[in-house]
Amino acid sequence: MQSLPNPLFGWTVNQWIAAYQTGELTPAALLQLRDAYPEQDTAWITLVSHSQLDTQLADLSQRLDAVKGDISQLPLYGVPFAIKDNIDAAGWQTTAACPEFGYTASADASVLARLRAAGAILMGKTNLDQFATGLVGTRSPYGAVPNSINPDYVSGGSSSGSASVVARGLVAFSLGTDTAGSGRVPAGFNNIVGLKPTKGRLSNTGLVPACRTVDCISIFALTVEDAEQVAGIAEGFDASDAYSRANPQTAPVGFAQAVKLAVPDTLEFFGDAQNQAVYEQALLTLSKLGAEITRIDFSPFKALADQLYYGSWVAERTVAMESMFELNPDAINPVVRGIVENGLGYSACDAYKAEYLRATLSRKINDALVGFDALVVPTSATIRSLAEMAEEPVLYNSQFGYYTNFTNLADLSALALPAGWRADGLPAGITLIAPAWHDTALARFGKQWQAHLGLTLGATGRPLPEAKPVATPAKGCVRVAVVGAHLTGMPLNFQLTTRDAVFVEQTLTEGGYRLYALPGTVPPKPGLAKAEGGQSIIVELWDIPVARFGEFVAEIPTPLGIGNLKLIDGRSVKGFICEPWALAGALDITAFGGWRAYIASLKKG
Repeated sequence: MQSLPNPLFGWTVNQWIAAYQTGELTPAALLQLRDAYPEQDTAWITLVSHSQLDTQLADLSQRLDAVKGDISQLPLYGVPFAIKDNIDAAGWQTTAACPEFGYTASADASVLARLRAAGAILMGKTNLDQFATGLVGTRSPYGAVPNSINPDYVSGGSSSGSASVVARGLVAFSLGTDTAGSGRVPAGFNNIVGLKPTKGRLSNTGLVPACRTVDCISIFALTVEDAEQVAGIAEGFDASDAYSRANPQTAPVGFAQAVKLAVPDTLEFFGDAQNQAVYEQALLTLSKLGAEITRIDFSPFKALADQLYYGSWVAERTVAMESMFELNPDAINPVVRGIVENGLGYSACDAYKAEYLRATLSRKINDALVGFDALVVPTSATIRSLAEMAEEPVLYNSQFGYYTNFTNLADLSALALPAGWRADGLPAGITLIAPAWHDTALARFGKQWQAHLGLTLGATGRPLPEAKPVATPAKGCVRVAVVGAHLTGMPLNFQLTTRDAVFVEQTLTEGGYRLYALPGTVPPKPGLAKAEGGQSIIVELWDIPVARFGEFVAEIPTPLGIGNLKLIDGRSVKGFICEPWALAGALDITAFGGWRAYIASLKKG
């Protein structure tokens, strides 16, 4: 592990925010952070200048004044971050790792604008495999980006610099991009988190395209908590991006209580026994945590993955680089040019046939994932040294994409997670893959996984900070308190689970509630009401997707309804209430403290 050359290196988003809130730091500390960066560092293409940083700090001060000094209104207040240099920042050069292509951006990319509005501070633009073509981190005229743990090995790409600066703690988070796995492979190689969102969740306006129909801006962070927080701020429908999508808010926000995970029925590690050992140990750990592991046919995943570089889909990269091919082909990295030139050999008919095949395989893949919370794969089958990569730049690149290339073509979400250390001291990772819009569910489970392993962060050697308890429901869902027939194991619980509701916790209402057994209800149901002489009553909290909440409420029969309940810790949630007229002939069962105890008493009788 590398030692920290500066006390500000290796902080998470929440640690930066906490330091500002307590007054331990002011954003002026970012000037010190900038001056501590290594002078020779191929992870950067452009570092923020002192004048640019001063301007950002002045803008941040104005933002704080606008919210009357309330830092909580700026959720990324003063947090340093970086972006891949195929993403525009106003007044900065965008090169896509090709100086001859470079231009000065006139406006921030939409995602960058959202992050700045939340108070984040851009510290620089990072190196990449040229035009985001590669998973290696070596195809750049600005130099190869070495692995942050062992510099003899590759960093992974194409988002090589973005992963490196996070892994070494130079910034709290960064933006990469992911077309074939560029937001995941570098995470696995550098012991950090890589969040590959659902296509269209984050706007691509201001992004130099690689394959415009499948490109995603991705997020690197030291923790899942940070990645999820940044994604929640950066996301949003953008009419200026033809591929932007609004979240339908129908997907579950967590895994089922009985977690079901799929894994490939055939596994390929290209002879890398050390990566295989970490993956197999990860599966054992998941099983010990209670997950049910099932092997599924991986052949449609593999067939779709092959299409991205070995079919006419490569022509989409050719389209993206059309002007460079016409004006200055010699400026293109030879390996990149060799790959993208293959697109010139395909016809429009080939492209349509490829789309038909993509749709067919995508349907098979999504059907295969029905009934599972996620597919778990190695983030990469193997890792290679810089020397090895120089010998076989195309072959080894394709090995890195074995478990990644299909994801965007099949419209899936993904989260790359650290999984442990190989015998040689290099990291290896796993990736959770699920259908579109399951991002929040992946993140919720990813936080549990990261907390259980307790690995140090990136290459910093810093421990994983203790997670803060989250009292509020996940974004895109409604938190509902159930008190009777909808409790776990009760007859109507299926009305929650079939709508992808997720169990959160068992807790109590505040004092002052009374519970009644309603006569003539089938199945038997209780009524809950505020009343003098009441007490706390046991409830379960469930998070149900917003778009499914109306269906759930529509099935609630009179005299029950949904209102606001107060919990013992002061929280207010939606929950079952009963119309007063129905309580006159009901049996008061408050003394039981909850519906389960009452039902159990009937069985004893």
